[in-house]
Amino acid sequence: NPLNRLCQGINDVIGYYKEIGDMRDSLGYEIDGVVVKVNNIRLQERLGNVARSPRWAIAYKFEPRQADTKILDIQAHVGRTGILTPVAIMEPVRIGGVTVSRSTLHNQDEVDRKDVRIGDWVLVQRAGDVIPEVVKVITTKRTGDEVPYRIPDKCPVCGSDVMREYVYYRCTGINCPAQLMERIRHFASRRAMDIEGLGEKLTEQLVDKGLVKNVSDIYYLTKDQISGLDRMADKSAGNIIDAIELSKGRELSRVIFALGGHVASSVSKNTDFVVAGEDPGSKARKAKEIGIKVINEDEFLNLTKEGLHHVHQRRTDT
Repeated sequence: NPLNRLCQGINDVIGYYKEIGDMRDSLGYEIDGVVVKVNNIRLQERLGNVARSPRWAIAYKFEPRQADTKILDIQAHVGRTGILTPVAIMEPVRIGGVTVSRSTLHNQDEVDRKDVRIGDWVLVQRAGDVIPEVVKVITTKRTGDEVPYRIPDKCPVCGSDVMREYVYYRCTGINCPAQLMERIRHFASRRAMDIEGLGEKLTEQLVDKGLVKNVSDIYYLTKDQISGLDRMADKSAGNIIDAIELSKGRELSRVIFALGGHVASSVSKNTDFVVAGEDPGSKARKAKEIGIKVINEDEFLNLTKEGLHHVHQRRTDT
């Protein structure tokens, strides 16, 4: 790079960092800092390396790019495990060459800590120049019309009860379409079953039309069913079927990673079973009261060896 420079001492390095920072917006490409290296091979060898990086080089990052924008709404996004995540919907704003219009607020505690309200003006940055993040509320711009936000008591997708678990809120509906879509996306993802072409839009159609009610239904899809969906030509449908067929040969580790299991911190009517040790406490008692099966550790290990047949059979019957 023609902007590289040999610096003499730390003050020279700091001056170079400031100079490049001033030039940042005029460059024909995005940068997020400069890299400072020791310019001596023998010293590099003496300094050595740690597991993931050398001791003789360091990234000197710029401050994240920031901009002001207004929060138009806060919506709860339902993930594959049922966790509801508050997401800020914002007036689109350009930050570092990228238009930002959404940002996760992580959880209700984070919303409360930053006191983020619908209608607020906020300072937004791209953390690491990548992920949009609400830094703080610009309280001087408040008019009094801003509306505080709370995670809803009912799932915004399926209407099931929402239960709090530590800092998270979770939809208790086992047949929630939002959870199902996220589970399918995870199941088909590259690190899992790697079903190429089974993306967000197609998954949404498969769930909406009732063609897939469980991840196992993916393997019963036909070419005709897929080709009948929007933007699905005959050839594209054939490619999806081929990708599904190919996924049947994935190694066991991928299958385990791909599989609808969740360990909960509390017992509800949607719990499949409770694993109890010696002298169990209130969770085991509650499970018996509401008719949830209680098993011991050996029974649980046997279930895992059998592929959790009892749980999956119950899901299928439902």
